[in-house]
Amino acid sequence: MLAKIEKLLQDINNISASNLEELEALRIKYLSKKGAINELMADFRNVAADQKKEVGMKLNELKSIAQDKISTLKESFETQDNGTSEIDLSRTPYPIPLGTRHPLSIVKNEIIDIFHRLGFSIADGPEVEDDWHVFSSMNFAEDHPARDMQDTFFIEAHPDIILRTHTSSVQSRVMEVSQPPIRVICPGRVYRNEAISYRAHAFFHQVEALYVDKNVSFTDLKQVLLLFAKEMFGPDTKIRLRPSYFPFTEPSAEMDISCNICGGKGCPFCKGTGWVEILGCGMVDPNVLELNGIDSKVYSGYALGMGIERITNLKYRVNDLRLFSENDTRFLKEFEAAN
Repeated sequence: MLAKIEKLLQDINNISASNLEELEALRIKYLSKKGAINELMADFRNVAADQKKEVGMKLNELKSIAQDKISTLKESFETQDNGTSEIDLSRTPYPIPLGTRHPLSIVKNEIIDIFHRLGFSIADGPEVEDDWHVFSSMNFAEDHPARDMQDTFFIEAHPDIILRTHTSSVQSRVMEVSQPPIRVICPGRVYRNEAISYRAHAFFHQVEALYVDKNVSFTDLKQVLLLFAKEMFGPDTKIRLRPSYFPFTEPSAEMDISCNICGGKGCPFCKGTGWVEILGCGMVDPNVLELNGIDSKVYSGYALGMGIERITNLKYRVNDLRLFSENDTRFLKEFEAAN
């Protein structure tokens, strides 16, 4: 029996085939129910008891080698070019370049990652919104300038339907269907009726954050702002808060960071002040909480918002906002290393 196994093993190691038909014939010869290996398996019952262990191991090894040999030959036939494919004469002779992530996407994902590590989840909402979620629920007065045609795109047939001017509308939608604790960030595209120039555009991108719970204080907000600035711009970054006004927060502030170009010493980029503004923030106005169904006597919260283009400009020193939407591949190639 061992001599037969050895002879069959030599035959299998030397088998070759020029096409799939020949290979199938070899498979039938060695591995089918009536093949040579199964015949040896059938004779195994006649092997002496003291030889069964050795013969059994040899038989299993033989079958495994035969299966691997047949499979290898089959894969080689399936992967080789059979000459039937046509050459595409219109195809460029140069390698097709791979795309890269857009710089705004790179920065947006970095911002989301920082806030995700702080426990914030992502919330999304429609870009075509109604007046309530964009303005009224955010404590905007009826005669607020932001409602004016010069700032907002209105849908002509429906004067109460507009293109959202900020992602605060997403915060409103979250609050009206959720009860605290609420901890969300709202990234998205927004629209404003502005003349397009190197420093302004009719559409841009924002990330806003909202945290509502019991006993939330301005100290909590300041700590989050400081951590975000250090994570985004480096561990040596300093922040300062200046009093400001927003309809939906009270008190409100604008946050500056120490200029990441001159290190706070003063340069043309920061206009010699050593500081650069990056976002607005504040404690959620109690009126906003009440308008969205949250008891302001029990809960408090903070909100903050920033333009992604602004952060991208600071990180990569892009001086013209129009470059972000022109799809110039020469500009986008500059960010390959940042992906």
